[in-house]
Amino acid sequence: MAKYEYSFYPGCSSQSKASSVNYQKSTQTICEELDIQLNDIPDWNCCGASIGYGGGGELPRISLSARNIAQSQQAHGQQDIVATCAACWLATREAKERIEDSEKVRTGVNAALGEIGIEIATEMPKTRHMVEVLIEDVGYNEIAEKVKRPLEGLKIAGYVGCQTNRPFGIDGESYENPKYLDKMIETVGADAVVNYDKKVSCCGGALMFSEPQKSQALVKDIIESAYDGGADMIVTPCPVCQMNVEVYQGQINKDHGTNFNIPVVYYSTLMSVAFGRNAKDAALDGQMIRAKQLEDIANK
Repeated sequence: MAKYEYSFYPGCSSQSKASSVNYQKSTQTICEELDIQLNDIPDWNCCGASIGYGGGGELPRISLSARNIAQSQQAHGQQDIVATCAACWLATREAKERIEDSEKVRTGVNAALGEIGIEIATEMPKTRHMVEVLIEDVGYNEIAEKVKRPLEGLKIAGYVGCQTNRPFGIDGESYENPKYLDKMIETVGADAVVNYDKKVSCCGGALMFSEPQKSQALVKDIIESAYDGGADMIVTPCPVCQMNVEVYQGQINKDHGTNFNIPVVYYSTLMSVAFGRNAKDAALDGQMIRAKQLEDIANK
């Protein structure tokens, strides 16, 4: 039996050939090292993400996440639901709170779910981001004990983004200057950029598809701030942040005459390499911009 066990909501972007499949792979790797068992929610569905807020309406949006909660309860009882994706975590946690706070919402959701023969139980499990599990359950000391190859000599900008920061945030962390990514960076032996003033700025999210110039202007500032702090790379807990900040650097260079070429990785990638796993286990082959310094450490 694993030391830690949770009900796991993978989310759409973690699937094979999707944008953050490397996040899923590196998360599985660190879970092996930390004795964490993630039990997939059977037949889970999309949380709705941005489109659910854009035009789907409140009840359908909440019902999507409520179905995942009900599926989790049926399969895994009251195990905490854990998500790696910031949007999935946000949507599921919001659904839980809206159902708990409003009898009208609960009644509507149960009516919707009743059409497929399921309902929300009176008491719902907690919904947590993977970083909450690592910070609150595992802890920095236990993470440090697993480090076999400290990431010495690397300077990394901890880009939290907005979805893991507001409205809920990570318990005990400042909304303006959360420190948990900086602590994770330091725990695996690297140096965190001090006073990274864009660490909680928005990358534009889905705006990158509808109004790319506006979103790319936001990303440009995020990258410039990292470079100003002397960063070798950027680390994030959010799939959308990772994609937007890494993938569009070429277009930003073309439009603004910049010369950006900075890798954007997940905290799980850093931890995988520091834990002594190889480049494949750390999913470094999933980078659009190669994290050459991490590859060199992983290949030692």
